[in-house]
Amino acid sequence: MTTGSASAPERGEQPAPADAGGPPGHRQRLIAAMATAIEAKEYRETTVADVVRLARTSRRSFYEQFEDRDACFLALFDATNDAMMRRVAESVDVEATLDEQVDAAVAAYIASVTEHPALFRSFVRELPALGAAGGQRSAAALERFARTLIALVDAASEAQPGIVRRPLTMDTAIIIVGGLRELLVFSVQSGRDLQELRETVGATAKAILRGTVL
Repeated sequence: MTTGSASAPERGEQPAPADAGGPPGHRQRLIAAMATAIEAKEYRETTVADVVRLARTSRRSFYEQFEDRDACFLALFDATNDAMMRRVAESVDVEATLDEQVDAAVAAYIASVTEHPALFRSFVRELPALGAAGGQRSAAALERFARTLIALVDAASEAQPGIVRRPLTMDTAIIIVGGLRELLVFSVQSGRDLQELRETVGATAKAILRGTVL
């Protein structure tokens, strides 16, 4: 399988971004502790005290890394989305058929959500409550996913000349990933099994790609 250059996190591993100062891995431990706390109870019930206890550090250390609890939550959102994008990119073999590539990408995306459902539910519920900061993070994640999709289509074009006759536009990529995200949000809120969505999502994405890039 031909994959990207970034290394994907192990299945079930809580991802974290690069350290931003302090002891090695200190920031990552705090972010991972925030994830653990959210998976045990709702974000609204999670306190800084919970996070520092799970990270085995101090409140002082927490505030050296983050302005407040919300800042740590947003860092967790960023880390989780970065890991998801790596996983999607690395799941795709650019020398496979279009159908196989779409199926692999959809499976990786849905698996990332279903493996940490409490985190995804928390992001869905809490980001809007964080105002401009939450909205900006959500928009940035959507753009990152769209650019990942465009990059995968470009890579397939290079690996298989003729498979793509024209590039995937940002508008079309946003339609695909934005629609997928909203479907997952709706399904999570209604308690639906996300694995049931794979066939529908895959068929829709293939239809759009065939009509726009092939």
